[in-house]
Amino acid sequence: MAKIGAETHQKTALITGASGGIGKAAALALIKAGYRVVGTSRSARRDEVRDGVRMIACDVTSDASVTTAVALAESELGRIDLLVNNAGFGITGAAEESSIAQVQALFETNVHGVVRMTNAVLPIMRAQRGGRILNIGSAGGVIPMPYMAYYSATKFALEGYSESLDHEVREFGVRVAVIEPAATKTSFESSTVQADKPLAIYDPSRAKYLTAFEHSMAAADTVETVAETIVLAALDKTPRLRYPSGKTARQVAFARRFFPRSLFDRILRKQFGLA
Repeated sequence: MAKIGAETHQKTALITGASGGIGKAAALALIKAGYRVVGTSRSARRDEVRDGVRMIACDVTSDASVTTAVALAESELGRIDLLVNNAGFGITGAAEESSIAQVQALFETNVHGVVRMTNAVLPIMRAQRGGRILNIGSAGGVIPMPYMAYYSATKFALEGYSESLDHEVREFGVRVAVIEPAATKTSFESSTVQADKPLAIYDPSRAKYLTAFEHSMAAADTVETVAETIVLAALDKTPRLRYPSGKTARQVAFARRFFPRSLFDRILRKQFGLA
C-alpha cells in the first residue's frame, strides 16, 4: 500500500476509534489543520477511505492487531507525530450490578487498549525524538459518576497513567495529555452497555440518574467542540497535562479542585437526584 503523501513534511496522526463520534470529528479537524491522518476501526476493510480518512483495522484488545495496525500506519505515514487514543465504551449501572467479566472487558479496551497502542507507538516517537500522545479521558475521570463507576474508574486510571507517562517520556521529546470532555453528543450511547447483573433494589435511584443524564445530554457539547480541543492540544507549543473540553468540563474541573469536598458531594448528589 502506498504511503499517503510521504513526500511531504506534514505532521501525521494515528487515531483509534475513528469510525464515528469524537474519533471521526478529530480526524477531520486534524486534516483541516494540515495533518495526514490514519484512523482505526475494528470493522475497517483493506484500503478503506471514509470521508477522506484512511481507515485501517485495529482491535485495541489484541496485541497482534495493535502491532500490525501501528506498523501499517507507520509504513503509510512515514512517521507518527500524534497518537489519539480514543477507542472505548461505557457501562451504565450500579457498581454491584456488573460481573467481574464485564468489568475486565471494559478495562481491556479503555485502559489496556491505550497501553497497547502507546507501547507500540512510543519506540517510533523516541526514534523521531518527538511526538505527542493524547488520551481521551472524561469529566468522569475527574468526578465520581454514580451509576458509571467502572467507566469513571477507567478514566481515573488514564489520568494517573498519563501523568506518570508524561514524566517518563518527556526527555525523548514526547508529551502526553488527557482530553476531558463532559457530556458530548456522540454515538457513545450506542457503545454503552447495561450492567449484566441488574438488581431491582437500584431501580428508583438508577431511574433518577438516567433522567439527569438525559437532561445533561440535551445541553451537551458537540463532537466538533471536542475535536477543536484535540487540535489545540496537538498544536500547543506549551503542552499541558489536562485539557477540559467545553464550558461544563471546565466548570467541573474548577469545582473539583476548589470546592470543599462536602459541598461538592451535595451538589453532585442533588444533580443526579440521589437521596
